[in-house]
Amino acid sequence: MSIYTTTHLYNVTAGREADYQAWFDGEHARDLSRLRGFRSADRYEVTPEQVMPDIAQPWRFMSVYEFDYPAPEIDLPALGPLLAEVRDSGLIDDANESERIFSYAMYRDWYSGPNHNVDKPFSGMFIIPANFVAGMEAEYHDWYDNVHIPEVCRVPGFVAMKRGRLSPIQIEPKRFCPGSEIVMCAHQTDDLLFSVKDFSARARGVSPSGEAMEPRSKAGSFARTVHFFKRISGAQQWDGGIAYAGDLSVYPADFRITGA
Repeated sequence: MSIYTTTHLYNVTAGREADYQAWFDGEHARDLSRLRGFRSADRYEVTPEQVMPDIAQPWRFMSVYEFDYPAPEIDLPALGPLLAEVRDSGLIDDANESERIFSYAMYRDWYSGPNHNVDKPFSGMFIIPANFVAGMEAEYHDWYDNVHIPEVCRVPGFVAMKRGRLSPIQIEPKRFCPGSEIVMCAHQTDDLLFSVKDFSARARGVSPSGEAMEPRSKAGSFARTVHFFKRISGAQQWDGGIAYAGDLSVYPADFRITGA
């Protein structure tokens, strides 16, 4: 079996948002349940809280599909006709050819950090279509697996991460993907802005918690974008505050972000 994730990034035709959600929760859910290897599907909406606010956010919505495929070359394309149906029905606004469907072979399943409450759903996630510097792939993977994933998953509200490689098998419409890699970080928080602030502060070594991230590896290319989304399907609200294994009282009331 092979773990695969497909991200569907898109915009919904104006005024048809409720129709899309009804299709996703109804007909689409029934069709997905019949696909071999299907594990889960959730919808997300872009958030105003972004760690790199100057980066364009061309997609309002993202659907994330997770599979454990018996035979990816046979099973992965089966998702294509299901997404074609919603496109053909006019629910997707693709006037500017903004729709993107990218499938990834994941290196491993979710890495759960100390903040992760496994009995509750994710409240959202960020994704990074990423790249490594040519000739430095081994160093890139080592930094992510042994340094960056553990330190990110200690940030309040950031609870789990996983990574993958762009699959040679893709679903139509096949359009340019800016990254050969995908980085996904799941959240459990009802105060994403607080989490984004501390993520940025830890990266710059100025977090009130005293926690500081290691310097960014030179193996990680700056040719990447970051996109934060909140979960809007299923259990839509995270009702547990901020998932954090430490002491939140160390943060002053006027804690503010000063840069990313």
